[in-house]
Amino acid sequence: MSDWVHIQADSAEQLMQLHHFSIVKQTAGGNVTFAITVKEFAVPPPGQRVRFYAEADKAVNQKTASVVPCGWGTSIFSALGDCVRLIRQFPYEGEERTGS
Repeated sequence: MSDWVHIQADSAEQLMQLHHFSIVKQTAGGNVTFAITVKEFAVPPPGQRVRFYAEADKAVNQKTASVVPCGWGTSIFSALGDCVRLIRQFPYEGEERTGS
């Protein structure tokens, strides 16, 4: 555990470190770049027992049941892995495509 987590005086402050990742999903209509932010909380936020939360910047499966890929975990690896799994699992049906 890094020293920065000891700076938080009150758990309600939700002090966190941000980690940024990106992944390109290849689709028939072109490539879609997802930016993923993993929040590393100093202590688990209220209602959670883990410190890492990953969330993508755009939704998938928009035409059926739109969902923003995300994941909780005990490490960056597990939270990021859950988020990436959802990006891979569901189709991207939006308009924000970039050229291949």
